[in-house]
Amino acid sequence: MRSAFSLTELVIVAAIIGILAALAIPYFQSETMEAKEAAAKDNLRLLRGAIELYAARHAGVLPGYTGGTPSGDLDAICFVRQIVYDDAWLRRMPENPYNHLDTILMIGNGEPFPTKATGKYGWIYQPATKTMCLDWPGSDPDGVRYMDY
Repeated sequence: MRSAFSLTELVIVAAIIGILAALAIPYFQSETMEAKEAAAKDNLRLLRGAIELYAARHAGVLPGYTGGTPSGDLDAICFVRQIVYDDAWLRRMPENPYNHLDTILMIGNGEPFPTKATGKYGWIYQPATKTMCLDWPGSDPDGVRYMDY
């Protein structure tokens, strides 16, 4: 009576496990990308909604201006304070699911909005146009730029 597996049996089992892993990994990677896309779209929806609610409560003044007036300087820390802490429209500043950053690149009223994402920030925001977008280069599988979500 034998009490152990032969080398051939172990090699066959290892090959089967390797083949199954090779088939499963692309599936899980695809699911991971879909989850990041869904999280990015949902985080943008939350941010844009919070911006609208803040403006409605503050006579049309958008968040991000120091002093609460459009003549004030733009400040990302001020934006977070106004959205998260002062009015509590959000529990916390959402992260960009691709680079895990919650920082904001603030674009001034007269400045042109960037045409390309750099990935150095979590979000890009221009109060003058109410534009909030994802700062992540590239496109999803449908060819839509992440910045255009």
